[in-house]
Amino acid sequence: MAGPEKIGDFITIEREGRVATLRFDRGDRINPLSVQLLRDLAAAARALREDVSTSAIVLTGGQAFSGGADLADPEISRRASASLLERREMLRAGPDMCDAWEALDQVTIAAVEGFCIGGGVALAVACDFRIAARGAHFRLPEIPLGMNMSWHTQPRLVNLIGPSRAKQLTIFGEKVSAAKAEAWGLVDEACEDGEALAVARRWAEKVAALPPVAVRMAKRGITQAATALNAVSTFMDADQFALVSTSEDQREAVTAFLEKRPPKFTGR
Repeated sequence: MAGPEKIGDFITIEREGRVATLRFDRGDRINPLSVQLLRDLAAAARALREDVSTSAIVLTGGQAFSGGADLADPEISRRASASLLERREMLRAGPDMCDAWEALDQVTIAAVEGFCIGGGVALAVACDFRIAARGAHFRLPEIPLGMNMSWHTQPRLVNLIGPSRAKQLTIFGEKVSAAKAEAWGLVDEACEDGEALAVARRWAEKVAALPPVAVRMAKRGITQAATALNAVSTFMDADQFALVSTSEDQREAVTAFLEKRPPKFTGR
């Protein structure tokens, strides 16, 4: 196995045979996605796409897969004072990152420990498969916080779990355990805590033992069939985010969360 390759401050890639393992780890229990980390994850995916020596890529986080977007990131804070045109450009990092992972011809397998929240879910569902520890959970808190779910995520959820369960996960913002996620089809295999990476690597080794060209063609054909209308249905989701982030309901949701009280929404 070659020594680890470093991308940015928080990404390492290790290769063994035809399997690459990418770990993104901020070194804390939340493992949030800063704007720079989103860009680095996108850059890593684009670089890996050109790697014909790799058949499968395992994607894993740190102590947890990810708590989602890093709301303490100064780049996110700057959006509030930016012009609408500037804000639209600032909002590209998340969807561009997820699209880059979906565009990979190698088979991608997310190994989820702890929690997978918001943007973490968006990244995981851009992969082909998801392995989750039994103690892990998934959650989309955006709508209860007065935002919409963006990053081109909703059609990917519909493809995986159908419209009713996609609505449950997206609208209610409630935790979905690994067991329920497996029953829904969001998770492909649930395993013992601490074993997600090892199980994901076993899946990757199965892929690596197969003819690489045939695997890539099969993956691309299935992905294209499943996602043919995804771009049409999500091309405005960043603009929707820009709109709802200026609403009174969004400010009320954040204030109520910080004050630990039920929010009072008015539709304004």
